[in-house]
This record gives sequence, structure tokens and C-alpha cells, in this order.
Amino acid sequence: MSESDSDNSNSDSGNAASFEASIQELESLVRKLEQGDMPLEESLKAFERGVQLTRSCQQSLRDAEQRVEQVIENSQGELETHPFPEDSSEA
Repeated sequence: MSESDSDNSNSDSGNAASFEASIQELESLVRKLEQGDMPLEESLKAFERGVQLTRSCQQSLRDAEQRVEQVIENSQGELETHPFPEDSSEA
């Protein structure tokens, strides 16, 4: 495994951990909002944070879908994998 492969796997596991943390935070916010005992201003802030988390999770899922789509069938009917191009705009 090359150094860049190692970096990619670390990045992938970091993305997965970030996704999981975002989902957990989102679930926590939903529970708090469902209780209905937060002041209005705090509820609005929680809702805004939930929207941010939802968008982040949706982007993570789109990125994962693109990675899966990188498996392509060649002209002989065999599956080939192609490296997923890194998006330099994520940093």
C-alpha cells in the first residue's frame, strides 16, 4: 500500500466518523426539538444546526455514491475500478 493509499483510507475513515457524528448530533437535536420544552430562540438555533447537519450528511452520501459508481464494466464484461478523483474544494 502506498503512502497516498494510506492517506485515502485515513480520509475515508475520517469522513465516515464525521458522518456518524453528524447523524448522532442530528438525532439528538430532533429528540430535543420533539420534547418541545426549549425556548423559541434555542429551538430556532437547533433547527438551523439540524439543516446544516442534514446538508452535510446528504453531501457525504452523494460522495459515497460517486465512489461506488467508479466501478465500471469494461468491453470484455469485466469490472474495473477507477480511482475516485479527489475534490480539492472540500478542504
